[in-house]
Amino acid sequence: MEKKTIVLVGNPNSGKTTLFNQLTGLHQKTGNYPGITVEKKEGKFSFKNTNYRIVDLPGTYSLSPSSADEEVVLNTLLDTKNPFYPDCIVVVGDVHNIKRSLYLYKQIRDLQIPCILAINQIDDIEKEGILIREENISTYFDTPVVLVSARKNKGVEELKNKIYELTTSSAVTKEIHFECPNEYKAIINEVKESCSINNDYIAWLLITQVKTYNIPLKYKSIISEIEKKYKIIPKRLQVKETILRHQQIDNVVEKIVYKDPTYQTLTNKIDEIATHKIWGYLIFFLILFLIFQSLFYLSSYPQDWIEGIFADSSTWISKFLPKGPLTDLIAQGIIPGVSGVIVFVPQIALLFFFLLLMEESGYMARVVYLMDRWFKPVGLNGKSVVPLLSGVACAIPGIMSARNIENTKERLITILVTPFMTCSARLPVYSIIISLIIPKGEGFFNLQGVAMMVMYLLGVLMAFLGASIANAFIKSKYKSYLVLDMPNYKVPFWRNVFYGLYEKSLSFITNAGKIIIAVSVVLWALGTFGISKNNSKTNYFAEVPLADSYLGKFGKTIEPVFRPLGYDWKIDIAILSSFAAREVFVGTLASIYSLEENDSDSNVKLKELMKNDINPNTGKPSFNFASGVSLLLFYAFAMQCVSTLAVVKKETFSWKWPIIQLLSMTGIAYFTALLAYQILK
Repeated sequence: MEKKTIVLVGNPNSGKTTLFNQLTGLHQKTGNYPGITVEKKEGKFSFKNTNYRIVDLPGTYSLSPSSADEEVVLNTLLDTKNPFYPDCIVVVGDVHNIKRSLYLYKQIRDLQIPCILAINQIDDIEKEGILIREENISTYFDTPVVLVSARKNKGVEELKNKIYELTTSSAVTKEIHFECPNEYKAIINEVKESCSINNDYIAWLLITQVKTYNIPLKYKSIISEIEKKYKIIPKRLQVKETILRHQQIDNVVEKIVYKDPTYQTLTNKIDEIATHKIWGYLIFFLILFLIFQSLFYLSSYPQDWIEGIFADSSTWISKFLPKGPLTDLIAQGIIPGVSGVIVFVPQIALLFFFLLLMEESGYMARVVYLMDRWFKPVGLNGKSVVPLLSGVACAIPGIMSARNIENTKERLITILVTPFMTCSARLPVYSIIISLIIPKGEGFFNLQGVAMMVMYLLGVLMAFLGASIANAFIKSKYKSYLVLDMPNYKVPFWRNVFYGLYEKSLSFITNAGKIIIAVSVVLWALGTFGISKNNSKTNYFAEVPLADSYLGKFGKTIEPVFRPLGYDWKIDIAILSSFAAREVFVGTLASIYSLEENDSDSNVKLKELMKNDINPNTGKPSFNFASGVSLLLFYAFAMQCVSTLAVVKKETFSWKWPIIQLLSMTGIAYFTALLAYQILK
């Protein structure tokens, strides 16, 4: 059965993702576009015995892109050989910002690809002083228009029916509304002839986007020559188009949508406080405080339950499976290693949950606005807050999301400082160390939550400091300004929240799990076997005590490097192995202590083993206040993630910047940890 491709296009915050989720249900997957690290959401649905592949393109305000993710939209719609070239386009418009939505719709409609306008967020618009004159819609639009509320699933079936009608019909939209200015008609005709295209507006787009590196390569050299020949300034053409289209749109909007200019929405009233120059920051700080208190208070019970299950599993396997290397590998290597990471999933899931709530409710846009005045002086802009907050989940998507920052300098600085943000991989490290060196306190308020918040704020402060330093060395002749869409506040769409929570938590478990299992197997082998001499015969694979194993000897060899920081050889091994991924630190310690407790009660929890461990160099507990603070600072600043370095290289097209990141962040981490330990010991 033939599969039709549908693409969703719309402004940011138009409800595109919610509509995508309603159309596809759970039949979706997330990845990157081929050759470019911009996130792609792809799903499927069936309707009237027809299968549809649906692609959610990045949000864009027009077909004149100013960032890499917007270029994806242009390239997809201009290149008929693009793997995501659509059979039908659904333009998702926001009823609250209908003029801006219609600008994008008019551009896409003139591409002469079957097109539907879905006017979204129509639920309860009367309460906001908005009236849609439905009787005029058929008069002013010659493509199908559907009124939908993606959040309440209204109009979605009608939209599917319109998609089916368009994709099974042979009718093609022939009329183009955009009239090319007379002085450019000769140029447009030359573009059409040279590029073998017959659409005036596509020719116009090509000539206005000649500076965009991501337009179809087959056109690029031709258009460049025409640009030089006629000395074209693309920006001037874009301005002309904007003026001409808005003259058309203003007339249509008056006939379609009425908005009471005297009506003050609930969003306006809330924003008087939420974006206030004093109260806005206090509210944001209070929200962060409650989030970090919740991380410890709400997650303690599921964490104890998960840890108990893994400990019982390890004991059961040791008792009931036949004695041998395979049983030891599973019971002393894999299970403790995986347990060391999985036990922190409740905390990570809670963090994701609160971030998704902020995004779904519309509050995240206010955070961008609040942060802009702080970011400007250090070479960032308000849009940098999105990559930085994404970095709280993981630095990799955070760095990738910096592609929506137009200014090259601000984008580069954002990429360089995002790894300072406390990602979810650091959370297991912080959590277990804080629980060892900071008393819990009573009830919901606890000192451990305060300590966790301090660690996150420390990452933010270092990101600011790093941005200030980078700003002094990286020069740019362009000055940028924050242009921001403030969506209305709304009750979170719980399906989006829980699906996002499931997707992000599963991604953490699978990605961390693969690394942990591999590291656990290697650590078990190195920690079990060593060199033994007996009767002048050398056995290189003899089972020896942990301290005499290959792992133990390697740890003691590198111990002098980390000894001034207060660490013993076991911690050193965990630090080195965590370069694969920070969360491996906890899994590594779990595997090492499990090997050390080989003949003991294997049901002892990791936290107890760490608390009772003695550093042979000092005779003190390995995880005392001084060494604990030292470790927290080391992981707060160190670039302990090889995957992040690889993404930075890909985003900056050079090894220069990831090498600078690695050396500078590791240096900062080592010397701050050294200073802290030497002062506190």
